Amino acid sequence: MKKITLILVLLSFGITNSGYSQGKLDIAEKSLSKRESNNTSRNDSRSGSDDNYESTDWGDMFIVAELGLFAAEAFLYATYFTAIETPMEAEHRATGARITKYPYLNSKIGNYAYDSGENTTQFRATISNRYIIENQKLYGNHLNADLRFLERIGFEADYLQLWEDNTNFGANTLAIFTAMAKYHRVRTEKFNAWWGVGTTYVGGEVDEFGFAYGVGAELFFAKPLSIETNFYGAYINQRPVNKLSTLLNYHYKRLKFSGGYEHLRIGSLDLSTFSGGMGVSF
Repeated sequence: MKKITLILVLLSFGITNSGYSQGKLDIAEKSLSKRESNNTSRNDSRSGSDDNYESTDWGDMFIVAELGLFAAEAFLYATYFTAIETPMEAEHRATGARITKYPYLNSKIGNYAYDSGENTTQFRATISNRYIIENQKLYGNHLNADLRFLERIGFEADYLQLWEDNTNFGANTLAIFTAMAKYHRVRTEKFNAWWGVGTTYVGGEVDEFGFAYGVGAELFFAKPLSIETNFYGAYINQRPVNKLSTLLNYHYKRLKFSGGYEHLRIGSLDLSTFSGGMGVSF
């Protein structure tokens, strides 16, 4: 009888333990697949609206309209200046900065040069591949294409493939694709920054697209080194899919060797990984 009881306890423990041994990628995928619908009643908020109505004379309405137009104009100018360019910046040499063929081609200049010449170009593409790893069982690969053209405009495509080797459940995989149109907001010879919008697609059981946004910057502080940080955010079924990276780059002619930290948040999953790889500009 004691042996039977012991066997049942062990079996119960094994089943429970296997449930908690579910792969991280599988958990992340399922958290993104669940649609959370918040059905809230609006009847209470709408009730009593007629009772709260108060008549307003034409003078008050005119003042409100004037204030509304002023606020809208102020918001428009503030948004434009923040996202595109301020009048003060328009008078700076950086407003006409040109794309360099690759960083540190000429002395200590990074991605942009104030003077056009043999070192600058109208178009530049950088293809890079970075390997990321959290542990021996969970790792991934970034394949990235970053295009710059017309001085201020860019386009980026990033394909992230994750793998996880799980003893109890076999191998799990998850693919995330991001495409983004970028505006290079700050373009100096030592520092540049960008923002962008686009879309993110998560494959597998999720099979969903979501709106994506991003910001990033790179500082060329000492030849041949630079440090860059980038953030990409998206929402899939009301769940976040975020990527944050901070990399130290070593530039050698058209090549770039990168290493640093990358944090991923995929639904309910948080991953802190080491990232390393290389890229080439042409």
